Amino acid sequence: MTALLLSGPSAWAGPLQEADAAYGRGDYANALRIDRSLAAQGNAAAQFNLGAMYDSGKGVAQDYAQAVRWYRLAAAQGFVKAQFNLAQMYDDGRGVAQDHIEAAKWNQLAAAHGPASAQYNLGWSYYNGQGVAQDYAKALKWFRLAAAKGDAYAQSSLGVSYYNGQGVAQDYAKALKWFRLAAAQGDANSQYNLGVLYEKGQGVVQNYAEAVKWYRLAAAQGFAAAQSNLGVLYEKGQGVVQNYAEAVKWFRLAAAQGDAHGQSEIGVMYYNGQGVVQNYAEAVKWFRLAAAQGEAVAQSNLGVSYYNGQGVAQDYAKALKWLNLGAASGDVGAMNKRDIVANLMTPQQIGQAQQMARDCQQRNFKGCD
Repeated sequence: MTALLLSGPSAWAGPLQEADAAYGRGDYANALRIDRSLAAQGNAAAQFNLGAMYDSGKGVAQDYAQAVRWYRLAAAQGFVKAQFNLAQMYDDGRGVAQDHIEAAKWNQLAAAHGPASAQYNLGWSYYNGQGVAQDYAKALKWFRLAAAKGDAYAQSSLGVSYYNGQGVAQDYAKALKWFRLAAAQGDANSQYNLGVLYEKGQGVVQNYAEAVKWYRLAAAQGFAAAQSNLGVLYEKGQGVVQNYAEAVKWFRLAAAQGDAHGQSEIGVMYYNGQGVVQNYAEAVKWFRLAAAQGEAVAQSNLGVSYYNGQGVAQDYAKALKWLNLGAASGDVGAMNKRDIVANLMTPQQIGQAQQMARDCQQRNFKGCD
C-alpha cells in the first residue's frame, strides 16, 4: 500500500507517511486508524489506502463493497491508482455489479495519466470491444504506449496485433520483435507465440530447435498450448530426437488442463500404441473429450473408431455422424472417410446420421456419444 499522489493540505504528508510505515511493518490497526481519520477529512490518498485494505482484507474483514466505496471517493478526486483499481472492480464484478462500460470509463481516466497497466487494460477493452466499440487502431495506440514503458502484456498484445494485422499491416517480423521483448520478461504467451513463429518460419527462418526452446519455456509455466505443441515436436522428431514417451508426457499435461489439441493427440498415441500400451477404449475416451470441444481431428477419429469398432461397438450411423461433424469443423481428411462409410449405408441410415449430427451441433457437441 503506497500513497503516491498526495492530495489536500501538506499537513497530511506526515500522517500519511506514518500510516504507510505502520502498514509496511504489519501494524494494520494503526494504519487503519490514521487512514480513517484522513479519509474522513477528504484525503484521496487515505481513501485509496482504505479501499486497498478492504480489498485485500488486511486490518479489516475483506469487504469488496467497502473497497469500491473508498476507491470511488478517491477516484472522483482524480487519484489515478484508485481509478485503476475501481476499473478492476467493475471488470471483475467485485463489490459492484460487473459493468465493462464503467470499467472502460475509469481505465480511460487512469490511462490518460500514464500508468502502463491502465493503458494496457484500455487497449484490451478496445481490442475485444468490451465496454467500448471494438477498434483495433485504438487498441494498438494504447498497447503501444504501455509497451514502450515495458509492460509485458502490452508488448505481447502488440505482437498479436502485428501477427494478425489488426489495426496495422500484418508484419511477422515486428510481431517477433514484440514477442521477444515480452518473452524476455517471462511472458508465457509470448514464449509460446515465438515457438509458433519459429515452427512455421514466419518472420524468421524456420527452426524447429528454436521452436522447441520457446515452447519448453512456456510449457514449464503450465501453458497448455505450448505443452501440446511441444508434444507434437517430440512425436515427429522435429527439433528434438523423436521420443513418443516424452510426447505423451506433454500431451497428458496439456490434456489435464482441458486442452482439446492435447486430448486429441494423446488419443492418437493410445490408438497407435506410441509411447503407451495400445488401448482403443482409452483412445476413444480422449477423442470424446476433445470432440466435445469441437476439435475437428478428434471428431473424425471418433468417427473412425465407430467405423472400425475399436474401443466402442461398431456403429456406422455414429461413425458418419462424427465424420460429418469433423468435416464441418474443418478436417479435410474426414470428407473422404465419410464417403466410404456412407457407401455402406442405406439412404434412411444416412438421413438418421445427418440428423444426429445436426442435433449434436445444436448442443454444441455436449452430451454427444
